Amino acid sequence: MTTLFAITLFWSAALLFWVEPMVGKLVLPQLGGAPAVWNTCMVFFQAMLLAGYAAAHWLTGRFQPRAQLRVHLALLLVALATLPIRLNETAAAPWLHWPTAWLLGQLLVNVGPAFFVLALTTPLLQRWFAASAHADARDPYFLYAASNLGSFVALLGYPLFIELNWPLREQAWLWMAAFFAMPLLVLGCGAQVSNLRVSAAPPPAGWTPALRRLHWAVCAAVPSSLLLGVTNYITTDIASMPLLWVIPLALYLLTFVFVFARRQCFSARLLSRALPIGALALAYQMGAGLSEPAWLVMGLHLVVFFIAAMVGHARLAADRPAPEQLTEFYLWMSLGGVLGGLFNTLLAPLLFNSVVEYPLALVAACWLREPCRRLAVAAGGQSNARDGDCKSPARDADVGVRAPAADLLWPLGLAVLTAALAALLPTTKLLPAQIESLVIFGLPLLLCFLLVDSPRRFALGLGAVFLGSAFFTGGFGKTLHVERNFFGVTRVTLSPNGDARQIVHGRTIHGRQFLDAARAAEPLTFYHREGPLGDVFRVFGARAGDLQSPPDAPLKPKGGDYKSPARSIGVIGLGAGSMAAYAQAGERWTFYDIDPSVLRIAQDTNYFTFLARSAAETRLVEGDARLRLREAVDGGYDLLVLDAFSSDAIPVHLITREAVELYLRKLAPGGMLAFHISNRYLDLEPVLANLAADLRLVTLGCDDMSLTDAEFATGREQAHWVVMARDPADLAGFQRRTRWSPLEGNPRVGVWTDDFSSPLRVIQR
Repeated sequence: MTTLFAITLFWSAALLFWVEPMVGKLVLPQLGGAPAVWNTCMVFFQAMLLAGYAAAHWLTGRFQPRAQLRVHLALLLVALATLPIRLNETAAAPWLHWPTAWLLGQLLVNVGPAFFVLALTTPLLQRWFAASAHADARDPYFLYAASNLGSFVALLGYPLFIELNWPLREQAWLWMAAFFAMPLLVLGCGAQVSNLRVSAAPPPAGWTPALRRLHWAVCAAVPSSLLLGVTNYITTDIASMPLLWVIPLALYLLTFVFVFARRQCFSARLLSRALPIGALALAYQMGAGLSEPAWLVMGLHLVVFFIAAMVGHARLAADRPAPEQLTEFYLWMSLGGVLGGLFNTLLAPLLFNSVVEYPLALVAACWLREPCRRLAVAAGGQSNARDGDCKSPARDADVGVRAPAADLLWPLGLAVLTAALAALLPTTKLLPAQIESLVIFGLPLLLCFLLVDSPRRFALGLGAVFLGSAFFTGGFGKTLHVERNFFGVTRVTLSPNGDARQIVHGRTIHGRQFLDAARAAEPLTFYHREGPLGDVFRVFGARAGDLQSPPDAPLKPKGGDYKSPARSIGVIGLGAGSMAAYAQAGERWTFYDIDPSVLRIAQDTNYFTFLARSAAETRLVEGDARLRLREAVDGGYDLLVLDAFSSDAIPVHLITREAVELYLRKLAPGGMLAFHISNRYLDLEPVLANLAADLRLVTLGCDDMSLTDAEFATGREQAHWVVMARDPADLAGFQRRTRWSPLEGNPRVGVWTDDFSSPLRVIQR
């Protein structure tokens, strides 16, 4: 009996968390790869989980197991009628008004029924087991560990096995086939208990019911908020791909496996001691803006997240009620998870102009730690503080002696100290950058560690250091403007040496402009005239028919290289508008960008003037490029440049076969595509090479990664560009340029389509 219930719960949970990354990938062609897309999906899944748990609580409180079984089987059959899962691609354009509402509506109609009935399964079957005569029925929570183990296996199995072997359409059919097993498994479990009669649950003992329910919700909300916070952070700084979205969620589920298992692998003392150390390390990394080596930074965030989630969920498991209140317990736990998700996804972008919710959730997790004296008593120590291991000045803050003044004075002092060091020390230029960061953050964090034995004071102190760190400009220079929306945080800062403004998303610079009016027309960073993009426009200019200017002539600002007929250039991705510096009189330029903040900033002449100074007619189009480009006239562009990024991540849906076919339809005869694929983590050359071979196109690449210090000093950055055309003659101008060479395909990577792509296979080693 135990095996059947465990298998059913494992299978149900595996289906739940197999569908999550699959659906996340399905929405890429509609909304792109912004981290907020995945976070919105997460909130939807948590809300449906809450609905399923609420339905289970209602069913078990009003019907006997036989009737519950009938209802559950009926719902499973209704869900089967909605399969296979698919999204409505003809629905209203998602970039209009509020993309969150569009996405939630699509998920509710197309994914909701199946997800709801699977969510209902977990608490309902555990309640059935608790009502049975089995020897383990008195504590059925170990089945929740089996359920979360299924979720964990499915999440890791998706990027490592499923995504590698089946396109999305086939994945949906496979998922439906697996779903067909659910009615049979549920029927088998129901047959074990259908003849039982369950009496009404007695009132809970111990805590005041309202206070206890609040405790359950809070202990669930904090890890949920942390989950979305760490997901946002690593996907903004690393890449927009399912593998990275899945890892934090898999760890989150693994914490449930550990805390609800029959044998505990981690002690409360170990968790309570490890979390402050990890939190201090994160505070230093985030405050100082350290991002390399990337694997170490990501690993640090994931380890600390795992420990913090373990702390919250361990408090939750330790306070689990008797089986009679099992469904109510899961309901409040799910409610807490939804509230944590809603705070990050919907409320935080309205309240904060930067990602404040992540450190805020980390502070809350530190507050949830057990006080050291309570740990000593739980471990068999004496209740006398002398016999515990509290040795800091704050040892009694949480266990008897209340000192509100001290609780506030310590954090206030740390905030002032951190802010003063962050604001003043960099202006002295006395210390190297690494030592400077160590002094600015190391000293306050060391003082914060003295409060470690008081969870409340330590948490407040950590929050104070995070608050004071806002005065540190780091490697990006002084912040001039910040905006936050559905697509993330966009900042305008001064360059570290103060001679230019730059637009920054995450930790990636998407454009820079000199403050000096004499140099303001020069495109910088990846768009420098001496870089690969300069070659693109030299060849483009030579093809315009200006025989007075040889193809190798240096490019000049505004109108110097070629006489332009009325040609049309499309650019996917705006940034600061740097590419407008290449525009010539008589041309028509159209910029596509999905982020309204970027569109506003690029047009604000207080920050950037590339668009305002452009010699060409320019037009800005808001929305996802693949969707908005469909509205353009076929054959209307002579050059189409792909430069759409979200913190070093190229959205996968912009480099699939369907996407390139769309670009080709919009190109005039003899037209050319240019892809900017600079990326620290993904090697996209073989992807484009395979696409070119599949579509019978010619393609060349330039990996301009070897720059001298003198070249960097001119504002140039390392850049990787690829050009693509229908005919070799269209790229003839690149053949005399030795840094451009043909691309090599890779059969292992395959041809990426909307149905099939695997970023795992192009991670740079």
